Amino acid sequence: MASRKPIRVAVTGAAGNIGYALLFRIASGAMFGPDQPVILQLLEIPVEGPQKALKGVAMELEDCAFPLLTDMVLTGDAEVAFKDANWCLLVGSKPRGPGMERADLLKDNGKIFIAQGKAIDAVAADDARVAVVGNPCNTNVMVRLDENRARAQLAQKAGVAIDEVTDLYIYGNHSPTMFADFTHAKIGGKDAAGVIGDEAWLKNDFLPTVGKRGAAIIEARCLSSAASAANALVDHVRDLVTPGKVHSVAVSSEGRYGFAPGVWAGMPVRTTASGYEVIDSFAMDDFAKSKIALTNDELVGERETIKDLLA
Repeated sequence: MASRKPIRVAVTGAAGNIGYALLFRIASGAMFGPDQPVILQLLEIPVEGPQKALKGVAMELEDCAFPLLTDMVLTGDAEVAFKDANWCLLVGSKPRGPGMERADLLKDNGKIFIAQGKAIDAVAADDARVAVVGNPCNTNVMVRLDENRARAQLAQKAGVAIDEVTDLYIYGNHSPTMFADFTHAKIGGKDAAGVIGDEAWLKNDFLPTVGKRGAAIIEARCLSSAASAANALVDHVRDLVTPGKVHSVAVSSEGRYGFAPGVWAGMPVRTTASGYEVIDSFAMDDFAKSKIALTNDELVGERETIKDLLA
């Protein structure tokens, strides 16, 4: 068993579908590494059914006998869940259902995240880092899910292993307007567009497939993405604690790539020893600029929709 000091990882919505797909991977070391012990602090709504389900999830975690899992806290109280937490993974939120648009969720989930943010500010560790999964929050980690989806689509089209697809980053919103930038992507170290050899497919099939993948999954399984969302969170956090990694993250735009100042948008970042730095050196062609303009307009509109929550 590892001898390092355990870190405290708070997870909201811990008995939900994404939480269930996530917790076992955290406890196994997939997120923080094979020598980092963890204490899981699990939050569910203070209602008998979800609390009973949470207890069952904890029983399964115990039965896995993970050497890295040193303790668990099960609670319906946000301040208990976030107490001294080093990482706060905000998974719990109202889910997106069939036919539901992201904008439909803004008001309800905005209130949830505001309340949880206040609890984190009050009781979490001074070095706490927060990753938001619940939709539709534009500070969330799900542009990493879009990145993973985009790499998978290009790999399938080219008939190559997933690791052959590199330098593929997501710009903008985690929604159908996001721009999966194939113009700078590489396949086997070569220009991806040249390898694919079908510009019409890239613009008219690839981008909509990635942007609407979540809706397609809901239609197919009558439930929203769970395992792939949990996997994206694992990838996101793991790369944020691994200096040198370059990956898609939603960050404060500061006007980069033509985004409006003050909105949070996906773009490539490089993890550093002390945090991360935005890579702002990619030159966009007219097509890319037009796609970024569309997703920026949506982000600005969504910010306007919830402006009363930001006061």
